[in-house]
Amino acid sequence: MEIDSNPAACQPLLDYFGKLIPLKQEEKELVEAKFHPHTFAKKQFALQEGKVCDHFDFVVKGCLRLFKVDEKGDYHVFQFATENYWILDLTSFHKRIPSTLNIEALEDTLVLRITHRDLLDLYIQAPKFDRIFRVLLENHFMQQQERIGQLFSSTAEERYLSFLEQYPHLFNRIPNTQIASYLGITPEFLSKIRKNLQAKG
Repeated sequence: MEIDSNPAACQPLLDYFGKLIPLKQEEKELVEAKFHPHTFAKKQFALQEGKVCDHFDFVVKGCLRLFKVDEKGDYHVFQFATENYWILDLTSFHKRIPSTLNIEALEDTLVLRITHRDLLDLYIQAPKFDRIFRVLLENHFMQQQERIGQLFSSTAEERYLSFLEQYPHLFNRIPNTQIASYLGITPEFLSKIRKNLQAKG
């Protein structure tokens, strides 16, 4: 549900950008004009397969997951996005084609979102954001490459330890089934990994 915008609503995002590079007052006002707060109830979709991804979402509070359902009906989680994380289907967003992925809220979630058209307009009006978002997308791409590499070359235990390092705040926030899906293992095997790590001390 989209909610009324006000300057204070964008403050978490302004703080985020401010840590990357100082913004001028007119650039802050552009952020306030282009980004709009939106809420998702738990289990509500921010994006469904078959629809074009038209929003780039910054999570203020809550948790979203990016996932795919295969032909067998199995779920494969690609990414979790919590506070100060970004989430979108990058291919659908930039190519303007129907998405093969889904984005769903695992908790009641508040995001600040910008449309594809408004993002392009933001680049034109304030080129600084073109550089900022290029870095964000490069980092996103590198993280996905690293994740794919882990799925092929790392053990399940190594992937779990990497998950704890990347998402330490999610350990007690989401069900084991979601973590297992992200790691590419069963919930039962995840429990076994945890027991083995506890035994090691």
